[in-house]
Parts: sequence; structure tokens; C-alpha cells
Amino acid sequence: MPGTADIASSMSQTQAERMRSVFINVSKIPLLFLFLYMFVCSLDVLSSAFQLAGGKVAGDIFNDNAILSNPVAGLVVGILVTVLVQSSSTSTSIVVSLVSSGLLNVRSAIPILMGSNIGTSVTNTIVALMQAGERDEFERAFAGATVHDCFNWLSVLVLLPLEATTGLLRRLSQAVVDTFHISSGDKAPEMLKVMTEPLTKLIIQLDKSVITGIAMGDEAMSNRSLVRVWCKNHILTSSVNVSVGDSFNCTSVQPCWQSNATTWTTQNMTLLVNIEKCSHLFVDSWLSDLAVGLILLACSLLLLCTCLLLLVKLLNSLLQGQVAKAIQRIINTDFPYPFGWLAGYLAILVGAGMTFVVQSSSVFTSAITPLIGIGVISIERAYPLTLGSNIGTTTTAILAALASPGDKLAAAFQVALCHFFFNILGILLWYPVPTTRLPIRMARTLGQRTAKYRWFAVLYLLLCFLLLPSLVFALSMAGWQIMAGVGVPFAAALLLVSVVNMLQVHRPGCLPVRLQSWDFLPVWMHSLQPLDTLLTKVTLCCAKGASEPDLIQCSMDHDGPQKRISSFMDCGNHA
Repeated sequence: MPGTADIASSMSQTQAERMRSVFINVSKIPLLFLFLYMFVCSLDVLSSAFQLAGGKVAGDIFNDNAILSNPVAGLVVGILVTVLVQSSSTSTSIVVSLVSSGLLNVRSAIPILMGSNIGTSVTNTIVALMQAGERDEFERAFAGATVHDCFNWLSVLVLLPLEATTGLLRRLSQAVVDTFHISSGDKAPEMLKVMTEPLTKLIIQLDKSVITGIAMGDEAMSNRSLVRVWCKNHILTSSVNVSVGDSFNCTSVQPCWQSNATTWTTQNMTLLVNIEKCSHLFVDSWLSDLAVGLILLACSLLLLCTCLLLLVKLLNSLLQGQVAKAIQRIINTDFPYPFGWLAGYLAILVGAGMTFVVQSSSVFTSAITPLIGIGVISIERAYPLTLGSNIGTTTTAILAALASPGDKLAAAFQVALCHFFFNILGILLWYPVPTTRLPIRMARTLGQRTAKYRWFAVLYLLLCFLLLPSLVFALSMAGWQIMAGVGVPFAAALLLVSVVNMLQVHRPGCLPVRLQSWDFLPVWMHSLQPLDTLLTKVTLCCAKGASEPDLIQCSMDHDGPQKRISSFMDCGNHA
């Protein structure tokens, strides 16, 4: 029987261990906020890096109004430009500037806004790639990130043709502008900028008016650097004497006089005087914008990956056991019957409010992606949060439009409203009825596919945000006849395959025996396994430092009678 002293000693040790555990967990919370802050700052610097690398190209694209008059081309331009500058706020502000200045009409601006909605979702998809180390986490994180992509693509597939034929968004926004007496308001709050700018301004500062100037056709802006050099300047106005030839040319309101057969007058001249230089790292750099952008791109991605990995590890250590279960119950549990459906709409309001606070849908969706990966937030709850984030980012755009000058207010406000109504109609299409929540099922399928073939995530990014938009853009520029000739058969084939897939799963008896599975096709036409085998074999050969004969043997194994590679390790064993 243990003595009283042993029991007391054991209890004191247990209490000391509990206190030590509580102290360690509490000390992790400031680290969590620090890593989250650095994560948000890295996203800001990443956006600046993309703007430096591709901002002028984006401005040149916006400057071509002949391209933007084509709805499909406008959609692709919105995607590519937002991917280049990594900010839907930047691309949207350029569109607002073009519309308010009369260089672009509202009809042409709407497809670009739809494209910017798609392009902004690339950020959280990139963030999901950082969780590729653990298969289950990667599946959940990638599904949570791509649910945003799926929603945007599905909304565009329905609303872009509808807008092109009926002008629904344009007419709806015009009716609101005409109905309400809208007056200029305050600028949109920049709560997140107040916290991040003290650090990010020490790294890089950009002159975003250069991109806008190029988009508006100002040739002088083409030779200016996006890197801001002077942060403070002053406009001096002075009166100077100028000759006007003779008294007949004297049109100034200032008095004129003659001296030695020359008529003189006084005119006011303004001069921009630079007062104080900026204090960031690249203020006196001799590097080009592209070089600075690539340097910042590499550094910000490294910081992004590091912060994300540390965030995930900290969250995993904090959200364990009963704590994790309690948080999951709070976030993912629905209201009691019959009000269970209200939980999703409350999540939409939370997503909109949080995005309004941080002023960035990319930051909000990127921040919840790790939480989806570790299982704290389910994809069913992440979906309405993402939809709310889409609304939140348009609300800040509306406030920014309200700060426009009086003569530009109506056009700017109408463009912002088009963006808002696009997301509202998308939510009405793909959320209220549970059977129409296709983005969740599509995202789950993508998550399962990327968990099995991790390289598929990179292929998905390149295909959806670069290769496919570029191909559609090229076809749209070739003329509607060529685009219809290529697009209609492709769309019909895609629709047919989708219908057959659904029937194979739910009603196989309705199909001919041959079509009840795709096994009659070559393997590479209905499975990614052959491509995965090839990529794995090449990777193994490169990793093992295979000599040239070994590589030849690898190729012979692939092209031999087996017609496909049956073993990943055979090639690696040759090395």
C-alpha cells in the first residue's frame, strides 16, 4: 500500500505537469498570432511580387478595348490579369477606373469582373499545396480550396451566357443606380492594412497608378517603374512671365503688357517637387521590375510555406483531444430542427463580415484552408464561409466606389453592384437547395484525385488558371466561327461524358452493357494511373542519378510488350 507521502508526491507531480502543460499551450497562442501575421504579410508581398512581374502586361491587356468587347475574351482577361497581380481588388479597381473614365462600358466590364472572381481563388489553392506532405490533410485542404473555384466556374458557365443574351446584371444594377439617390461617401476601411503596412512598407512599396495609367492608354507610364521611390511630394504653383507673340494672342485673364515689340502676360505653372524618399529595401535598387518581382516572389513563397507549416503544427498541437472536439462541434454543428438550415446562412454572414474586416477574400479563404486540412472546419461549413467571403469582398468594392468623385460615381457604383449581384445570383443557384450544391461534390472529387496523384494539383492549377484560359482567349480572338467550331463539339462531348458518368453511378441499367463502364477504352483515356506511373518512373530515375543506359532501359521497359509500366521500382533499381 502506498504511503500518504507517496500519494501527496504523486498528486503534486501531476499538478505540476498540468500547470506546465497549460503554460506551454498558453505560450503557443502568441506564436500562433505571430505566424498568422507573417502569413498575411507574405500574401501581401506575394501580391506585390506578381504585380511587379506582370503588372505592366496586365495594364497593356486592359488597354486593348477591341479585345475587351468580346465577352469570352473579357472573362479570360479578368482571370489572367487577376492571376498575374494576385489581387481581385487591383483588377476590379482598374475596371472601375476604365468605366468611370469612359474608356470601357459597363457591358464589357461585367465579364472581366466575373473573370476576376475566378482568378482570385488561385491563392488559397496554392496555399493548399503546402499541406501535400500528409495525404488526408491534403485531400481535405485541396477540397476546401477548390470549392471556391468550382463555385466560380459554375456561376460563370450559367451567368455569362445569360448576361450576354439578356444583360441581366447590367439592367439590374442600372435599376438600383437609377432608383436610389447615391452620394459620395467615405473611403472603404483598411483595417488589415493598418496592421500589415508597417512591415510590408519596409520591404516594398508600389505605385499602382502606373498599371492604371497604362490601362488608360497613358504612354508615359510605360517607361515608369512600379517601384515607388518618392513617398512625399508637394505641388508648387508659381506665376511666370511668358510671351504671347502680339496683342491679338493675348487671351489670358492676367493683364498683358508690351516690351520691345513683344507682348507679355502672366501664367500660373505647377511643378511637382519630390520631398522625401521611401524607406523600403528596393528604393535605390538598379534592378528591373521583373527582377525585383522574382526576388520577392521567391522570398514570399518561402515565408508563406514556412508560416503555413508552423501554423499547421501549432494548430495540431493546440487543437487536440477534447479541445478539437469542442471546436468542431461549435463550428460544424447545425441548429436544432427545424432551424438547421439557418446555420449555413449564418456562416455566409460570418464569411462576409470577416472578409469585410480583413479587406481581402484571398486572405480569409487562405486562412481557413489549413483549418479545413486538419479537420477543424468541414467542407460543408467551409462552403458557405467561402460564399460569404465572395459577398464581403464586393461590399468593400461598393464602399470604395462610393468614394468616387460625383461625375464618376454612377458608373463606378454600377460596376461594383454588378460584381455584388453576380455573387448573389451564384449563391441562389448553387446553395439554397441541397441537391444543387454541386461545388461541394466537385471539390471532394478533386480532393480525392489529388490525394491519390499529388502532381494532379499542379496540373489543375496550370490547366484551370493558365492553359485553358489562354486557349479560350486565342480561340475567341480567332473569331466566333472558329470558337464555335471548336467549343461546341468539345462542350457536347463533355456534357455527354458527364451524363454517362452519372448514369453509370446511379442508373447503370439504363445504359447499354458496353457503356456501363469505360473499361473498353484504352487505360490512359479513363485513368491517370499510366501518367502517374510514367512521372514516378522519371522522378525515380532522376532522383537516383540514373546513367544514360539506365534511362534507355527505363524507356524500353515503358515501350515494350507490356504497353505500360507495371512497377515503379524496377527503373529505380537500375540506377
